[in-house]
Amino acid sequence: MKNLHELIMFQINLLEGLEKERSKMAGASEVVEADNAEAIIAMIETKSQKIESLLKHYKHIEALKTALDDSPPKTLDERCKSANWIVVHKVIMAIRDIDGMLNALGAEYYDILMKYLYRGLSTGDESTCDQCLMIHEKLTERAGLGCILRCLSDTTNTV
Repeated sequence: MKNLHELIMFQINLLEGLEKERSKMAGASEVVEADNAEAIIAMIETKSQKIESLLKHYKHIEALKTALDDSPPKTLDERCKSANWIVVHKVIMAIRDIDGMLNALGAEYYDILMKYLYRGLSTGDESTCDQCLMIHEKLTERAGLGCILRCLSDTTNTV
């Protein structure tokens, strides 16, 4: 388990380095303007309300799909990223049957889920890290190492 933790911490550090480089190289066209950021945050608030309802009815898979859909792309606005992370985090922490979740979750969600798992691991919160590590292990078994590589190299859809 220690080697897995060291590998994941290395991947997080690499991802953070890539993100810093991307931020330096980002052109003005990629930066979300303040008005657009407010619209994105409003959309995330609406999504959060829908997710709350889904979680109350124990529809965890649908809640996770909703949380991962329309992640704020091409934004450097940390408010947008943080607002969406909070929504995704709430759902990730509610998941108990990881295998069942991955069976019901389509492969199109694997890469973005992996990005959010790394964001969760970077928080340092013990319960969040434990849950993210468990999901990471199962997701890597299911999606393969390519999922990790795509996650680390994708600088367009940052979380």
